[in-house]
Amino acid sequence: MNNLGYNFKNKELYQRALTHASKSEQNYERLEFLGDGILDFVVGEYLFKHMQEDEGHLTVLRSHFVSENYLAKLFDKLKLERDVLVGKSYKGNLSKAIKGDVVEAIIAAIYLDSGMEESKKFIYDNFDLESFRNVVDDNYKSRLQELVQASFKCKMQYVTEKIENGFSSTFYMDEDAISTGEGNSKIEAEQNCAKKAIDKLFKIEK
Repeated sequence: MNNLGYNFKNKELYQRALTHASKSEQNYERLEFLGDGILDFVVGEYLFKHMQEDEGHLTVLRSHFVSENYLAKLFDKLKLERDVLVGKSYKGNLSKAIKGDVVEAIIAAIYLDSGMEESKKFIYDNFDLESFRNVVDDNYKSRLQELVQASFKCKMQYVTEKIENGFSSTFYMDEDAISTGEGNSKIEAEQNCAKKAIDKLFKIEK
């Protein structure tokens, strides 16, 4: 019995959505690709229908609901960890990236099992989209870009590298290194780096 609020007709689809590549070639990777697109569309459609903000704000809000952090929290809420199948080569706890991939794979599996309306229902039932009015804009990269463009004339870039425990990113303005941040993913490292740059350059409330 699962905690999804949905019962699969094709149990093999659900099992595949829970199977990591270290366990089998019949894993969630292709499902995750499809589920990512479905989730983007459903969240984008919901926000388009329920708010009148411009494209930039819509994008920020959608990124909140489809982010690795949000998906990982939903994974934990649904208590899916004990059901995920990993191979002997996988060591340690499941990463946020894997948790997010599994949720997206489940969305795709529901779609293939019963169609768009059921996958949309799963998203509506579990993603708390009505809370969009309370979402804090934590897209520090976007905010930093806007602030720098309004205050300086310079080239901006992130140099992001893989390190032992994740990724490290450094933000440059022309040739000057402004800040460095780390994270479990490239996106997280660059967001943390941008947050530090805002602190250093502008010292404003985030």
